[in-house]
Amino acid sequence: MSTTYAEVPAPAALAGDVRCLWRSSFGGIAPILPDGCLDIVVAPDRVFVAGPDTGPWFSPYDLGVPVHGLRFRIGRAARVLGVSAADLRDQRVDLADLWGAAGARATRELVERPGHLAALVAGRLDRAGTREPDREVEHVVRVLTAGGRRVGETLAEVPLGERQFRRRFAAAVGYGPAMFARVARLVRVRDLARRHPRATLADLAAAAGYTDQAHLARDCRDLAGSTASALLRADHAPAPPAGRGGGPDHRSPGRGSDATSVPYKQVVGGRG
Repeated sequence: MSTTYAEVPAPAALAGDVRCLWRSSFGGIAPILPDGCLDIVVAPDRVFVAGPDTGPWFSPYDLGVPVHGLRFRIGRAARVLGVSAADLRDQRVDLADLWGAAGARATRELVERPGHLAALVAGRLDRAGTREPDREVEHVVRVLTAGGRRVGETLAEVPLGERQFRRRFAAAVGYGPAMFARVARLVRVRDLARRHPRATLADLAAAAGYTDQAHLARDCRDLAGSTASALLRADHAPAPPAGRGGGPDHRSPGRGSDATSVPYKQVVGGRG
């Protein structure tokens, strides 16, 4: 059966908060792995928010069922959703449960017209009062995404009490800086494996910021439910195009054995 995954850039007015809009028919043929993102997902029978994950998740939809989504930039979803990202951690919450009657109305509209998803988010942002991001959270996300520095060193630069900042970070991102650093490191090693398919696991681990290969193995087991070799072999897709970047602001469903071979931008990503 033919399968597709495709992304389109967010409208310019949403680009600061929304990474992309996407559509998928991959179903649950491969796990969706943690990447720090939150999505609003429009399926044929429901509209729900997919919170930030700490482990693999499989879509409940069959191969070929069309699913649409909107992916927020890391740390930008809470103002739109009206709830702390930490409350959505490892959760799939119906929009009607999150927003009440307004969520139920939005669900009825989106199931019929998933193309209205961007307009819905734009309206929520207009009512949020401010579009200014939390600059301290943004800074720490950026530094931990790039790797090369310890969490403690990064937090030492933040002009706030550590306990206060950790609460703000979790409310925006969904989990604390240490957990986010693990997720970002896993994304880095997967990107490196795609770019350097002949590299050894030890070399990939060192380049991504793991202490050693055993550290990589533990995180793959905990976050992806897989051995490192199995996970990174499955990720040997073509390298991303220039400008895509290697940060965790995207997600990969991996490659199912019956998935249609499509370019990277159609393969990577997509809850649903």
